[in-house]
Amino acid sequence: MGFKELSDEQWKFIKTFLPPQPITGRKRVDDRKVINGILYVLITGCRWRDLPPSYGSGVTAWRRLKRWSEAGIWDKIMESLRDSAYQKSKFSLDTVCIDSSFIETKKG
Repeated sequence: MGFKELSDEQWKFIKTFLPPQPITGRKRVDDRKVINGILYVLITGCRWRDLPPSYGSGVTAWRRLKRWSEAGIWDKIMESLRDSAYQKSKFSLDTVCIDSSFIETKKG
């Protein structure tokens, strides 16, 4: 699967879920640029420190991914995408596939 940056339509959908820029203090690095960086790492499998400079710092992208994961922002985006696809009849609950794996951990 090759990497493609977010389209304008995708960005318009996602940006509504992101927290607003802070009123005081330092402004966040461009969210779209950082999300493209996050997607680049997740899709290509490269290391965060090998993120191309056009997407900003790998540390910034990793921190933003972690912070937004903890805040449930990615879950909200995915739920909304699912609901939107269901309403447009692009998704059916008649056929659902769940993939999981279990890995036994060593004690201690």
